[in-house]
Amino acid sequence: MPNLIIDNMSVDVPAGTRVIDAAEQLGIMIPRFCYLKVLGAVGACRMCAVHFVAGPVKGVEMSCMVEAEDGMEVSTSDAEAVDFRRQVIEWLMVNHPHDCPVCDEGGQCLLQDETVSGGHGIRRYPGLKRTYRDQHLGPFIQQEMNRCIHCYRCARFYQEYAGYRDFGVLQIGSRIFYGRYEDGALESPFAGNLVDICPTGVFTDKPARYRARRWDMQRSPSICINCGIGCNTVASGFHREIIRQEARENRLVNGSFICDRGRFGCFYASHPERPWRPMVKGSEVEWDRVLDEAAGGIQRIVTGQGPQALAILGSPRLSLETMFILEQSCRRLGNMPLKFFTDQALENRTRRAAARLDEHLAVSLGEVELADFILVVGVDPVNESPLLTLALRQAARKGAAVAVIDPRPVSLPLDFILLSAPPAGLSIMSGQLVHQALREKDAEMLDDESKRFYDTLAPRNSRQDPCLAESERVSEKIATCKRPVIICGTGIVTGEMLDFAADLARLLFRVKGQCGLYYVMPGPNAFGAVLCSDEDTISFSGLLDAIEKKEIRGLLVVEADPFHDFCDRQQLEKSLAKLDLLICLDYLPSELSRRAHILCPTPTHFEARSHFVNQEGRLQVGEAVHECGRPLSQATAGNHPRRDFVRHDEEYGPRPAWSILQDLCDRITGHQAVGGGDLDYLQAEMQARLQQLRQGESGAGNHPVTPDQPVVNGDNNALELILVEWLFGSEELSTYSGPVVDAIKEPLAIMHHEDAVRAGLSSGDMVTLHLDRGVLRLRMASTAKMARGCLIVPRHRDLNWQQVKYRQELLPLYRIEKE
Repeated sequence: MPNLIIDNMSVDVPAGTRVIDAAEQLGIMIPRFCYLKVLGAVGACRMCAVHFVAGPVKGVEMSCMVEAEDGMEVSTSDAEAVDFRRQVIEWLMVNHPHDCPVCDEGGQCLLQDETVSGGHGIRRYPGLKRTYRDQHLGPFIQQEMNRCIHCYRCARFYQEYAGYRDFGVLQIGSRIFYGRYEDGALESPFAGNLVDICPTGVFTDKPARYRARRWDMQRSPSICINCGIGCNTVASGFHREIIRQEARENRLVNGSFICDRGRFGCFYASHPERPWRPMVKGSEVEWDRVLDEAAGGIQRIVTGQGPQALAILGSPRLSLETMFILEQSCRRLGNMPLKFFTDQALENRTRRAAARLDEHLAVSLGEVELADFILVVGVDPVNESPLLTLALRQAARKGAAVAVIDPRPVSLPLDFILLSAPPAGLSIMSGQLVHQALREKDAEMLDDESKRFYDTLAPRNSRQDPCLAESERVSEKIATCKRPVIICGTGIVTGEMLDFAADLARLLFRVKGQCGLYYVMPGPNAFGAVLCSDEDTISFSGLLDAIEKKEIRGLLVVEADPFHDFCDRQQLEKSLAKLDLLICLDYLPSELSRRAHILCPTPTHFEARSHFVNQEGRLQVGEAVHECGRPLSQATAGNHPRRDFVRHDEEYGPRPAWSILQDLCDRITGHQAVGGGDLDYLQAEMQARLQQLRQGESGAGNHPVTPDQPVVNGDNNALELILVEWLFGSEELSTYSGPVVDAIKEPLAIMHHEDAVRAGLSSGDMVTLHLDRGVLRLRMASTAKMARGCLIVPRHRDLNWQQVKYRQELLPLYRIEKE
């Protein structure tokens, strides 16, 4: 390890460390504009100049461009280096508009900090300043190009790190412009990170524009719950309202960045129709009244018809605290049915994934970036798990091969091999790839059980593979790789595929000594949901049947909305209308909360400390950002806040769901539960369950499974209709966020070119899908980069997709009509 001296302090650093990073290890922050460790060095701003006093490098050099070597002696405070940096600041300020009072970056601006610390305060340039015309870049980003200092951070992140090409460097010399060839929304789902990395105010957060200065905000470490990754964030609140969410670095979970859905999908917390007061039959009441009404209604049902006459529904967006108390409440009241999923097949797949994700195979996104081969099965990363896309991109930049097996026209900002297969063919194709890659000598080193599993992967027929050349390329990559990772989805795959992915990973682990496994799960706490529920409970559809038969008379719904994710709206509406009691605890103005007999408002995770288990099994906590209550911008209608210090929301405002549940049970049973509201107790309990599951003590099978039997669509005049997720428009929380709603695009039905020709359709046609429950109207698109025999339709907020019976079903071509 090189040893060098910086400002008379010695430091040992790993080989390849930049001098600017070596100084940081000593607590010395060398000024910089263009340098970001995650982007690497480019030497564009010339601001990190230091004086190399002794060693292999001499004189004033840029510390970001020089690697540390033995014997170096560096001075950051040398007069020549300090004067050099002062002149750089003056050059940069020649054209700067000096608009700090109206700039949203004011108070968190690196240029502001370096100008003050560098001692520059007098303008000597008498000429006119350079000016630009700003572009419209969509609903998320505001551009003020006159503030630019040409550091290249934005273009390097957007093109090199994220891999998108619709934004970059234009023009030349002092007229360099960072933007698009024409106005329009940025295509990258990671464009919001330009706000974080820009050292000036060129790119600012449009939804937060002119809202507050950094020192006015309440800021706390939080986590994003808009998908299962659980990206670490910093949330900023102002006057009881979340106005901005930024990335918080976590090398293992999300690195240094977040996606736009997470960044701008947080404004559900201040939705103008959010429930703030407890209500009984549409009228606002005090908490004692609503709790008495709810407890009395539950007690009447349990006493009169038994505990099984009351059912409870949660969701994967519940905090771990609420899930645990919900399960505990069921036991206290008599073991009534408890559900966290409305889709039984999806719940079963999630349970399989959680059970098979043991500590030897589980990897984080940070470890995915270190793989040299990645096989993605049944996942559309951009739409289902956006930050996974960035991890794949970084792995590919380091030389990893990426292969995707999926029926959808998956698009990624990297070079990858797409192998198209219907859902039932995913395990067959992935198994054959691994079988073809492993040589006979590899198979000889396997134990008997693994050898039997390996033999089941052999091709079952001599049918010519239409993707033969691509398959051979993938098999070659598997054969030569040393650090493979298998990524498997839960949305469209068969149940057997979840076990099969684990078996493939275990097989490669035994052959190569290491292999990672990463499941993409539905929701921020889907892992926790399967920890807190039993496998043999009634399905939600069966629960609705029981309501129609009057076997279930009451339903308690906790932070869930079956109108958003249950596939049969007609059955749902019919069943709910027959309930004697419908209690809803939620913070969203959902369809179910509007129909509830009793409504109890709850805080979001921005307003109450909450734990979540992400899809890799990692337990994380989001701290409360601000006190819960109606935002002042809404409570005062834009006027000045009240001039008193009375807490007007204390008596009526939202309460944590777990606290409400405990209070209800205490009123019904007449005594408090063990553990009470002790969050440390709850956390310890859930950590024990997580450890138990990872050790394989949850009853999950570990015997290798065989690939799914080939399913041949015998009707050539039918397509397999597959419901999928979209980046914007299908995830529940973000559909209540105004900026994301503005970014939602028109839903499309996507099919293969050949299928479109057989149906007499072409891209752009409006089509009507005649389903058993009604019709679905949407625009059609066709492509050659997807599986034949499939029709892809998003679970879009503007589409009545609930008329589809299941997530996947056959649809005859004659039922697809061109308008």
